[in-house]
Amino acid sequence: MIRLARVGARKQPYYRIVVIEKERARNGRPVEVVGTYNPRTNPASVELKRERVDYWVSKGAQASNTVSRLLAKQATPSVPITA
Repeated sequence: MIRLARVGARKQPYYRIVVIEKERARNGRPVEVVGTYNPRTNPASVELKRERVDYWVSKGAQASNTVSRLLAKQATPSVPITA
């Protein structure tokens, strides 16, 4: 499974995007760290190793709902609107 693992101080969330066995604890030992997510920046920053995410998905890993949304946002780059 590909999901978020929380790191960072209290009230200062910072997440790693990890590949981990579904039964393990949220912050258990991951198979691989494939990115980071920082919701505290404006806009929220997401850094991904896209080729590794694609590799794990091809091997059958399923992304959590939150990670799926982050992947969808990364797939469509934001284009500035000009009037």
